[in-house]
Amino acid sequence: MVNTLLSWSIPEKFIVRRAHFGRVIMKKTLIATSLVALIGTSAAAQEIGATFSRFDDNWLTVLRTGMVEYAGTINGLTYQQEDASDDLAKQIDQVRNFVASGVDAIIVNIVDTSAGAAVSAAAGDTPLVYVNREPDNVDVLPATQAFVASNEIESGTLSAFEICKNLRAAGKAGGATGYLMNGQLSNQAAVQRSKDVYDVIGMDMCNFMTIIDEQTANWSRDEAQDLMTNWMSSGEPFDFVLANNDEMAIGAIQAMKAAGMDMADVQVGGVDASQDALLSMAAGDYDVTVFQDSVGQGTGSIDTALRIIAGEKVDKKVYIPFVLVTPSNMGDFLDKN
Repeated sequence: MVNTLLSWSIPEKFIVRRAHFGRVIMKKTLIATSLVALIGTSAAAQEIGATFSRFDDNWLTVLRTGMVEYAGTINGLTYQQEDASDDLAKQIDQVRNFVASGVDAIIVNIVDTSAGAAVSAAAGDTPLVYVNREPDNVDVLPATQAFVASNEIESGTLSAFEICKNLRAAGKAGGATGYLMNGQLSNQAAVQRSKDVYDVIGMDMCNFMTIIDEQTANWSRDEAQDLMTNWMSSGEPFDFVLANNDEMAIGAIQAMKAAGMDMADVQVGGVDASQDALLSMAAGDYDVTVFQDSVGQGTGSIDTALRIIAGEKVDKKVYIPFVLVTPSNMGDFLDKN
């Protein structure tokens, strides 16, 4: 029975064929080489301004730091970034200010993914690249705009399906209950990752899983810890917790450990493969996460912006692959996020 479980793979209808969504970003060395060929050593100086939904986010901090480091390797490139503090109006003003100051391109980690049209309009004719968070107008972006991220259909699917397999292997196929923690509901990634969970639970091989309750913890470790504590106060037994990101998963784990739960009795899954998540996994507390390549997304957004500036045609959607991370391969992802 166990051998059969280990041989399972996600049915093709849940697998995203990346060829349908644009090229996968090459390794940093290849990106750097292509940029040298593209803009030339004697090219005029370029300036890129970036605005992020918020600086106070662990994963986005890794993304931003990687972008600063990568921009520093490109001769003639001036790069600056600003904090929108989760304020859409402030972010739109930042985009307008970048345009007024004459930057050559703008990179946006959007505050509210349903506000893509307003942000795109604020950029006008200035090239704009959305990074990490998918705007709702992604399918109708003008020629001077693009989107670089990872495809969220993969993230929640990989995590939830692996939890399903683990629960079956643990003898829980007769019925397993659990909780779902959502990120910010204004964020397309949170909506899609939660949809992924329900898509997996809807599969014949995973329909023994039932969600007791789902609520948002806004990507926050502290909010997730409070939410998990509240859920446990009901005394209802549960077998799994699925979270839209690692920070919330870690908060849930902290609450369960504080309540004296044996983490061997519950499966926990999330997304990002942050360093804190891998430490929790190494301690035996965390079961499944999914590597979201912050460096790949960051360097890819800068690369795409420079290509648009240079007049090159670019794919409207550039997806960096997600990768499943479990205790068996976690060593491959140390120091990556």
